[in-house]
Amino acid sequence: MIETALLALGLVLIVEGLVYALAPSLIENLLEAMRALTLEQRRAIGLAALATGLVILWLAKALGA
Repeated sequence: MIETALLALGLVLIVEGLVYALAPSLIENLLEAMRALTLEQRRAIGLAALATGLVILWLAKALGA
């Protein structure tokens, strides 16, 4: 279980690091766009991302990961 959590954390950090390393200006544009959203809209985006992540994890487990 802990191995899976560490693997997931490592993969997240790799993806995040690649975005910051390869497209730092894209991050600035994304942050500006996020500032334009209301708190409720940001919360809805976060909940949608959470639900999507849970579905992906469920599918991965169902497929034998």
